[in-house]
Amino acid sequence: MNVHLLTENLTNPALLFFVLGIVAVYLKSDLEIPPNSSKFISLYLLFSIGFKGGQELSHETLNSEIALSMLFGVGIASVIPMYTFFILKRKFNVFDAGAIAAAYGSVSAVTFVTAVSYLDSQQLLMRGHMVAIMALMESPAIIVGLVLISMYNKQEPTAIKMLGVVKHSFTNGSVLLILGSLIIGYFADAKQAEGIKPFTNDLFKGFLAIFLLDMGIVSGRKLKSFFSYGAFPLIFAIVVPLFNGCLFGIASGAITTDVADRFIFAILAASASYIAVPAAMKITVPKADAGLFLPMALAVTFPINITIGMPLYLFVVQHF
Repeated sequence: MNVHLLTENLTNPALLFFVLGIVAVYLKSDLEIPPNSSKFISLYLLFSIGFKGGQELSHETLNSEIALSMLFGVGIASVIPMYTFFILKRKFNVFDAGAIAAAYGSVSAVTFVTAVSYLDSQQLLMRGHMVAIMALMESPAIIVGLVLISMYNKQEPTAIKMLGVVKHSFTNGSVLLILGSLIIGYFADAKQAEGIKPFTNDLFKGFLAIFLLDMGIVSGRKLKSFFSYGAFPLIFAIVVPLFNGCLFGIASGAITTDVADRFIFAILAASASYIAVPAAMKITVPKADAGLFLPMALAVTFPINITIGMPLYLFVVQHF
C-alpha cells in the first residue's frame, strides 16, 4: 500500500475534525453542533452528492455494465448480512446478531460522501450511477437482517412487522433525498444547474469537515458503553469491514474496469449504516441493543474506513 496515500488521508482536515470531536468529549468540553444545524448539514451533503451524481448520470449512456453494476451492488447488500449473521450468532443473541448484520450489509451515506471527497483528492472521478447504487443498497440488508431474525427467533416468530420495514427502508429520509436529488440532477437543465454549482460543489468540503466534527462528538460519547461488551465486537468492527472492502473491491473487477467505481464498490461493501438501520431496528426489533451495533458502526468502523480503509481499498482496486 502506498504510504503517502495513508499519510495524506490521516492529515485530511475533515478527518482531523473528526478526531477533534472525540478529543472534545474526553476533555469534557461543552463543544457541540446544534441538532438543527447537524441535521441541515446532513441534508446538504446528501442533496449535494445526489444532485452531482444525477448531473454526471445525465451524460452517461445506460448500458449492460451499469445494469450489472446495480445488480452487483444489491447482491453485496444481500450477501454480507447472510454470512455475518452466522458469525455474530455465535457470540450474541438473535436480535443483536440480526441488527449488526443488517448494519454491516447496509451502507453509510457519510462514508460514501467522504469517499467521493477522497477520490477528488486523488484526481479520480466516480461515475454518476454509483450514487443510485449506493441508495439501492440501503434497503436489501435491512430486509435480509429482519428475515434472519424472524427465521431464528423461535420464541416470537411473528414479532417482525415485515411490511412496515420494507416501506420504511424505501421511504427513509436519507434514501429518499439522495434518490430524489439524483433524479432532479438527471433531468435538470445543464445551464440552470450551473447556477447552484457554487452551493453544491464549492461549499461541500467545509460542510463535510463540520459534519465529521459532529460525528466525532457522537462517537466519543458512545465509546465507554461499547467497551463493556469485551473484545469481540471491537475485532469484528475492524476486521470484517476491511475484509468486505478488499473482497468486493477485487470481485468488482468482473463488473467494471473503472478504478473509481471499483473503489466505491469497496467502500460501500466495507461501510456500515448508523442512520437507516438503527431507525429501522428501533421500530421493528426493540430487543436489539443500540448501544452495541451503533458504536460498532459509528465509533469503530467509520474511522477505520476513512483512515486505513480508503488507501487500502484504492491500492487493492489498482493492483488486483
